[in-house]
Amino acid sequence: MSTRSGTPRAKKQDVLSDRLARRRENLSPTFERVAAFIDANRLTVLTSSAIDLAREIGTSDATVIRAVQALGFDGLHDLRNEISASFGRRNAPVDNLRRTLAETSESVETALDTVLGVFATGLDALSAPAFRVNVLAALDILHTAERIAIFGIGPTAHIAAYFASRLRRKGKGHLLLDRTGAGLADQLLELQPRDAMLMLAYGDPYLEAEVALAEARRRRIPVVLVSEAADIPFARRADVVLAVPRGQSERMALHGVTVLCLEMLLLGLATSDPQRAVYSLGELERLRKATRSTKISTHQRKLPDEN
Repeated sequence: MSTRSGTPRAKKQDVLSDRLARRRENLSPTFERVAAFIDANRLTVLTSSAIDLAREIGTSDATVIRAVQALGFDGLHDLRNEISASFGRRNAPVDNLRRTLAETSESVETALDTVLGVFATGLDALSAPAFRVNVLAALDILHTAERIAIFGIGPTAHIAAYFASRLRRKGKGHLLLDRTGAGLADQLLELQPRDAMLMLAYGDPYLEAEVALAEARRRRIPVVLVSEAADIPFARRADVVLAVPRGQSERMALHGVTVLCLEMLLLGLATSDPQRAVYSLGELERLRKATRSTKISTHQRKLPDEN
């Protein structure tokens, strides 16, 4: 029974392939060539006009439109909607990107409005009284820790590295947890009892995050989790959860609001220990001046005596 019920759903999720299979014999050679190109280059279809597609295929834009209609679609917009829907509810980044492009490819302004809408929603979330309470609780954990271990892998690793760099400039000890597999094991080995962990983890549970959480629990290290919601499986094992939206579900993730949340934490930490932050930045400026000294040019510098 489960096999029969699964088959119709698979067909419904890929209307283009279904129609192409049923109508291929009735298509002219030219229409069949257009349809084959569309089927093999779906992402291109999501981001191209009829004129662009015609140029790629080697035909006219009118022929492209008629071929799309011959497949049973009202036009390119209808086709793009079906292509987007064909990816179902999969959440792989490529699928999310396709769905996002399908919604925004009609206009660059639409794409810009999408980003601004995500940021506006994110600002509302970060301004909420409940979120402020959680930020203060997170700062209490991070400030009292001798060192902050920052977890983030994949694309989030770059954001974790940015946060670590800013912590360094403010004189706060840190440990970056940004590797996968055995590399992460080496990093987790450096955890100390007086550490706190800031975890950037979105989406479904994955092995590296599970291992990092388990190790934090084993060492009694408090965890501040930055994720999309407070009710995800990860959240049950975190001491504080900062729910930061990254855009619509099943759409391309936008990380700007996450960075804004981290900026709030950074300024909060600097305010909690202003003397350390000022001293560290003063030392940074001293070292910068030393490294950009122009008194001796590069070609005038004497190399150390090798004897």
